[in-house]
Amino acid sequence: MPTYTAPARETRFIVNEVLDLASYGNLPGFESAAPDIIDTVINEGGKFCQEVLAPINRAGDEEGCTRHPDGSVTTPKGFKEAYEQFKEAGWGTISHVEEFGGQGMPHVLGFALEEFISSANQSFGMYPGLTTGAVSALLAKGSPEQQATYLPKMISGEWSGTMNLTEPQCGTDLGLIRTKAEPQADGSYAITGTKIFISAGEHDLTSNIIHLVLAKLPGAPDSTKGISLFVVPKFLVNEDGSIGERNAVVCGSIEEKMGIHGNSTCLLNYDGAKGWLVGEENKGLAAMFIMMNAARLGVGVQGLSQAEVAYQNAVAYAKDRRQGRALTGPADTDAKADPIIVHPDVRRMLMDAKAFTEGMRALCLWGALLVDLSHKAATEEDREEADAMIGLLTPVIKGYGTDKGFDVTVNMQQVFGGHGYIREWGMEQFVRDARIAQIYEGTNGIQAMDLCGRKLGQAGGKAIQAFFKAVGEECAAAKADASLAPLAERVEKALGEQQAATMWFMQNAMANPNNLGAGAHHYMTMMGIVTLGFMWLKMARVAQAKLASGTDDKAFYEAKLVTARYYIERYLPDVGALRRKLEAGSEAMMALGEDAFATAA
Repeated sequence: MPTYTAPARETRFIVNEVLDLASYGNLPGFESAAPDIIDTVINEGGKFCQEVLAPINRAGDEEGCTRHPDGSVTTPKGFKEAYEQFKEAGWGTISHVEEFGGQGMPHVLGFALEEFISSANQSFGMYPGLTTGAVSALLAKGSPEQQATYLPKMISGEWSGTMNLTEPQCGTDLGLIRTKAEPQADGSYAITGTKIFISAGEHDLTSNIIHLVLAKLPGAPDSTKGISLFVVPKFLVNEDGSIGERNAVVCGSIEEKMGIHGNSTCLLNYDGAKGWLVGEENKGLAAMFIMMNAARLGVGVQGLSQAEVAYQNAVAYAKDRRQGRALTGPADTDAKADPIIVHPDVRRMLMDAKAFTEGMRALCLWGALLVDLSHKAATEEDREEADAMIGLLTPVIKGYGTDKGFDVTVNMQQVFGGHGYIREWGMEQFVRDARIAQIYEGTNGIQAMDLCGRKLGQAGGKAIQAFFKAVGEECAAAKADASLAPLAERVEKALGEQQAATMWFMQNAMANPNNLGAGAHHYMTMMGIVTLGFMWLKMARVAQAKLASGTDDKAFYEAKLVTARYYIERYLPDVGALRRKLEAGSEAMMALGEDAFATAA
């Protein structure tokens, strides 16, 4: 059976030492995040996930969700009881605003907990995770009445939330949606249509589900400019806040999926369901993107989380499984074979995983800090800079984080050899669950196009230039230490490759947009590698300072330096190759006619 231990020590290192969260104590919401509070949230949240959520992960995968003839859905055994414990402990309120019942703590702590939850049980984590996104949209665009009606119970966990975008005929191209919203005399709208792939669309964990639904008003432009957003509760809410009659939205079926079986991914039929406009008419897509951007960061965390839990189990297996002898001679002369962790190829996979997960954790938590600063930094200029930076990094966190997270998860299955392919060991579930993260909330090809087609040139390229400056400054600071200078020089070289690739886009994408499309995924991957190199330089500088000043945890910081060296030596050379692929352009990629892709008779 697979196991999971929350990486509390690793998380405390990032939050307390690399990000130095305590240094932001002068900002709203940070004053309550003293080191002892931070450590308590991380330690106790980790315990909850490994003791309550992880034990029901495999059973939830095997049982799945059940749809009943009346359209109701029950979650797997143990989920409802675990959710009640989650709700009662207030884990879902950590980073939500105090005005509506949240604890108002930094998003950094919320992200840390989100990783633990998703590693322990990704399917379970999607129920409160979708609610968090819906809360974000209502906070930004909901009316005061809507906020007062829905947010307190959504934040407390009594009610949950969803996002309803996709329809059978459209996913990414939302201008093709057909769901209609007919105005009613009482100011509400009758919502009619079918939505698919709706995560947590129907379940028994909460007493109400608040759907945020994209639909078109009569006469609206037949494009993305004609989309409006509506709040549509499963049960109508009475004036006193109590639950009223059932709304006309029903689960028609549960999707049969490759993974995340414990989450109810539903087809929802709206048959004149009562809803209310959120924000302005025909401005629904912008409102929904608030929720989607929050979800994309959460999905990036899922890429990390599945890699982490798979890595933990692969390490345990590699230390225990005995096959062959070390290439340098027997490592254990008292046994007939050595543990497979002595073999360089197994070490390659484990070190790749360790370097990615620890670097990705730093990136995700830095991203969470940027979210906080985009709202709470002391000056408007600082808030705008943080907002631009996290906007730039969001497709990288989601796209590169889940691409590489899946690769790592597959390699951790590989460490098990044939046992990794057998259900009993649990590794195949991690692979299946990790796969969806590359697809939902905008496929990773869409993330790459968002990064290259929108974010690079936004505001005259201000955000990417700020990124280049931040990485350059970190390289300069690291080079001041002779022992770190070789690492900094390699990161600096990779940064130069990314800058050159950016310039190539500027020179070649305008004349032929296919050049940008052909190279976008290469660029996103390149930026992901450079960004994690940036994170590893930060971690290496902290580790070096700790070792220089004397520490009781010498082995921990020495391991950080070795892993930083491994990442920078083994990952960063790929940046140059990716640049060369990108600069090959689109000619050969787009040259064949469509018929050439058919199999010849």
